Amino acid sequence: MKHASANLDTACIHAGQAPDKLFGGVSVPIFQSSTFAFEDADQGAARFSGKDNGYKYTRIGNPTTAALECCIAELEGGAAGLATATGMAAISTVFMTFLGAGQHAVSTGSVYGPTRTLLENELSRFGVESTFVDTADLDSVKNAVKSNTKLIYVETPANPTLAITDIAAIAEIAKKAGILLVVDNTFCSPILQKPLALGADIVLHSMTKFINGHSDVVAGMLVTKDAGLRKRMHQVLCQVGGTIDPHQAWLVLRGVKTLSLRVKAAQASAMRLAEELEKHPKIEWVKYPGLKSHPQYELAKKQMAGPGAMISFELKGGVKAGKTVMDSVGLSTLAVSLGGIESLIQHPASMTHASMGPESRAQAGISDGLVRFSVGCEDYEDIKADLWQALDKI
Repeated sequence: MKHASANLDTACIHAGQAPDKLFGGVSVPIFQSSTFAFEDADQGAARFSGKDNGYKYTRIGNPTTAALECCIAELEGGAAGLATATGMAAISTVFMTFLGAGQHAVSTGSVYGPTRTLLENELSRFGVESTFVDTADLDSVKNAVKSNTKLIYVETPANPTLAITDIAAIAEIAKKAGILLVVDNTFCSPILQKPLALGADIVLHSMTKFINGHSDVVAGMLVTKDAGLRKRMHQVLCQVGGTIDPHQAWLVLRGVKTLSLRVKAAQASAMRLAEELEKHPKIEWVKYPGLKSHPQYELAKKQMAGPGAMISFELKGGVKAGKTVMDSVGLSTLAVSLGGIESLIQHPASMTHASMGPESRAQAGISDGLVRFSVGCEDYEDIKADLWQALDKI
């Protein structure tokens, strides 16, 4: 592994990666192998007993995957990383590792839709309880914690409301109660936010989004404050089988090299666009952490290195107006997901959060006319012109 750097621009390119020792290849090799040969029976036995840390089977570990895990762990300032096949595989691994029958989790209300559905509809079948609150309201979090609470799960900025949760303050609540704090850092990436430094125990990413950044891979990552948490989750992941493929891991490694550049470029355009949208006569409101109108503007400045590339806004005219805009964009792509190099637009109430139901969405602050916009790396004037012509169709 190359020497670690505190500079994220440099770390994105070099963290966890070194030229191939066999042939000197600059890019980490893709070890596209399901299994690994042993020199003899004693070596095989040593690897399965844990005395030899060499590789044996890709579901358990792979050199390409290990390079990616080291890379993201270094970017997040964590002890160890654990890569998964999808973001939901990472989320499922956390819940299956640390929650059991009769135990309770507290989560951000406007969390990624499938995360909430997993807790409410699936894990509840096995006796896991969950409470969803506005984690930006510290009293709500304190009141939600019970004697059987084992985990607090925070998404900040929240999806799609962009509400900001004070990670350090929640970490204090969790620490006093002996509860694990897990933070979904997908919206910010390690470039803009470091949850572990603020007191979180585990940070989670859908690497499908900003970390990979090219809308061609689904993958997840867990980074832990200490190696023991990673070891326990690895045991669960190996049994469940949500293992990332080596080629998939290599594609993410390639994507992360431009992570800092992409995030900064998209963020610059998002800041300009949010300011212009706030003045537009057909916009009811805009939620963007870089705007002074954002309820947690000061917290965002303190906690995040920048406001990011995600904007949520409400159109005058509600659902009908929202659909008109989405059907009228040309440059931006009407699609779910976010954090790609291209701009993406979507309607949470009918897409990513439809499974929550109207009542749950209303409770989480997800209005029927809310539009989520993931600003990409196209030229700013092109992004604006496309969105403005769509707004003209209302």
